[in-house]
Amino acid sequence: MDDNRMWQRLAAEFLGTAFLVFVGVGSVPALAIARGDQPFTGSELGFISLSFGAVVIGTVYVFGYISGNHINPAVTVALAATGKFPWRDVPGYLGAQVLGAVAGSFAIIAVLGQKASELGLGVAAYGDIPIWQAFTAEFIGTFILVFTVFGVIHRKAAPGFAGIVIGFIVFAAIIPVAPVTGASINPARTTGPMLVQSLMGGTVHWEQWPVYVIAELAAGVAAALLFGLISRTQADRTSLTEALTEQESRA
Repeated sequence: MDDNRMWQRLAAEFLGTAFLVFVGVGSVPALAIARGDQPFTGSELGFISLSFGAVVIGTVYVFGYISGNHINPAVTVALAATGKFPWRDVPGYLGAQVLGAVAGSFAIIAVLGQKASELGLGVAAYGDIPIWQAFTAEFIGTFILVFTVFGVIHRKAAPGFAGIVIGFIVFAAIIPVAPVTGASINPARTTGPMLVQSLMGGTVHWEQWPVYVIAELAAGVAAALLFGLISRTQADRTSLTEALTEQESRA
């Protein structure tokens, strides 16, 4: 990843997020079109979850060595908050991710037509439930995802399985969260379809947007900090103490 220029990394984040939204979010109106007047079923929830999980697996192996394949502002901010990613690169990554989500949303309409917008475009929204419940659902789903990401990128993690593990955890997390909030667990995935749906004249509950984004970003940072706390070894603590002592002696 260090050998790639910034424009290449941003292009990878843009394309990876676009793929995620087109396949994952696009599966929602696609199945609604196929379902017709029939009621939504649990098997459809499984296929939607599988769509998200499968595209995440693919993007990890395609874009991971270029940009890290964050494709999620919650992951990017969490990495920066724990010193694993430079803050100076965060705005560019977040911008590329949101633009990718917008492009992926437009691609859904380009393929499925205006009917996709009429069916809601897969926009994440919660119904008549308390805000705290929606916040909690998105927080827990995102927390599990980011905690898993930090686990598989740890230096002691089994190599080669990151894509599969992250993809399956996305698949698993969506199952219990989706019936409540749509299981966005990604601020870019939240924002892109909402923007495009608004431009297409569809109904968007923008008052719900802060609930999603704040919960997802907070969960990402919390997961990263907790993982760092419970995974830190005695050697890590010793190295940190030695580094601080060295800095103090220089001062």
